[in-house]
Amino acid sequence: MTGYVRGIITFFLYIVFTTIIFMVFLVFGLLKVLLPIKRFRRAFNRILDTMASTCWVYCANMTHRMLTRTRFHVHGMSDVRINRWCLLLSNHQSWVDILVIIRVFFGKLPPYKFFIKKELLWLPMMGFCFRALDFPIMKRYPKKKMEENPNLKGMDIDATRKACETFKTYPVTIMNFVEGTRFTPAKKRAQGSPYKHLLRPRAGGTALVLYATGDQLEQILDVTIIYPGKTPGLWDYFCGRCREIIVDIQGLPANPDLMGDYFNDPDFRARFQQWLNRIWSEKDARIDFYLGEYLGSQGDG
Repeated sequence: MTGYVRGIITFFLYIVFTTIIFMVFLVFGLLKVLLPIKRFRRAFNRILDTMASTCWVYCANMTHRMLTRTRFHVHGMSDVRINRWCLLLSNHQSWVDILVIIRVFFGKLPPYKFFIKKELLWLPMMGFCFRALDFPIMKRYPKKKMEENPNLKGMDIDATRKACETFKTYPVTIMNFVEGTRFTPAKKRAQGSPYKHLLRPRAGGTALVLYATGDQLEQILDVTIIYPGKTPGLWDYFCGRCREIIVDIQGLPANPDLMGDYFNDPDFRARFQQWLNRIWSEKDARIDFYLGEYLGSQGDG
């Protein structure tokens, strides 16, 4: 089977199982809206999360296992604890990153929640799903506008707190791509990033989640995704052109001193930035190590 045919079949199967699951999802999503009783909402939340984090993810994973030839090399899975509130921090290179994470951690972490841009609510089907799943909706303001109106920062804090309130009835995994955008060499040069393989981490969003979740957070996972060779796009992944993926997992303690007022406490802000920059320096070094090890093994072969 050629890569092109494999890609078409994979894409077709995605459409089929996504449409079927969405039709059922739509029923429970509408019931959640029409029956705004707390007890019912909790039950519908569990059903919707199960459909998204279990049914859809299972179908996606099985499709790739059957049709693609990607080999996953996962290190550090022993640091993962199921059924605990979790903050997952990851580097970001491609839309494939999300499919990699849901495959590696399938059945090992609580349902995923991640912050999405308000513009994504206009996507067909996906916008409804984001709302039904109570994904935190973030509206990004230009820097100049925030300088003119500092209260806009407070709106982000309030939105995050309200979102995290909905997560307190059962464990969830909050997924955060810390760089805020996908890595490219051009973006790295524009930023003047001091890292070889990464963009600068954005500390504010991570600090905001930690501050909003408080002592409820039980584990932090630092996930590093590495694509030896060319970073794949979704079509490359569907076609099976991505032969190797390396995933490194580091468990980090959810210490109380990581939770403070990032925007109004300059001392805490400096400490938090130092903590996150250290994590990013270590991540950059690990990517270098794994790529060197991979290229060395290729040379030996």
